[in-house]
Amino acid sequence: MDPQTFLDISTKVLKLKMFPYFHIAHYSLMCIMVREDNHPPSPGSQRSPEFSRKHPLASWMASMLMCFGGGIIGNLLFGEFPLAPFKSHENVIIASATWYLINYSPFDVVYKLATMLPIRITLWVMKEIERGKKVYDGVAYVAKLYPDAYLLMAFMGTIKAGGSNLMIPFQRAVRGIWLPQLNEFLRPSYVIKASLGGAIIFILERTQILVAPHAVIYFGVVIFFIYFRLSAILLGISDPFVPFENLFSAIFFGGMWDALKKAVEKEKRTENGATPGEIKSKEEKKRD
Repeated sequence: MDPQTFLDISTKVLKLKMFPYFHIAHYSLMCIMVREDNHPPSPGSQRSPEFSRKHPLASWMASMLMCFGGGIIGNLLFGEFPLAPFKSHENVIIASATWYLINYSPFDVVYKLATMLPIRITLWVMKEIERGKKVYDGVAYVAKLYPDAYLLMAFMGTIKAGGSNLMIPFQRAVRGIWLPQLNEFLRPSYVIKASLGGAIIFILERTQILVAPHAVIYFGVVIFFIYFRLSAILLGISDPFVPFENLFSAIFFGGMWDALKKAVEKEKRTENGATPGEIKSKEEKKRD
């Protein structure tokens, strides 16, 4: 592709307005996430709407926490009013209308359409474009307040873009489900890792370590988000960071040394006359 054409496309993506269409895509996916997290599959393979019928207020509140999760958590951590994201009545009305259509449309037609593969892919592409915008806005917001606080920039960019995932335990609690063992600190999701990676790239740009036109860097982050999201949907690659994490853990967090220690211990026991089968049985008894 011609460099000038690529730069023009990057500039157009950079100048895209998120309101209202990209917001609607985000709200739709969050409401679908709450609904599917809520209801086990029914015999007809469709999701049962029983919870939203019996508890519409809890369903709405959980969906709103997911829709505005990044803003709520970000404001809370930086000493601002946590409910400030709800001050925009337009966003609240659009998010509420989206929630209503996802859960209560006649014959469940909106939910069925939104979960069709072509529409689902379109929604996720729009969502990932918005994610890139949120990461950049989070980094830029902290950079104005604390120009040298790179760690805070990374935190804010990650929270703004991936706050909905951090909000999952709380929205589940609203629905009467408390699963504290399932949170982003114990099991970080791809969304959090990718958002952190995007924030680091924008920080490298600000420190002039990464030198390129801003529109190109921004577009590169967006393409990164879209590529791996499509890989997850079409190829089932849920987390491309896992192989690198396993390698890093093995080298720096004791995995390699633990394996070496076990190998040395087995060799010593073998030299002392114990058979490999006896060694395995002793290790199994220790585990029990």
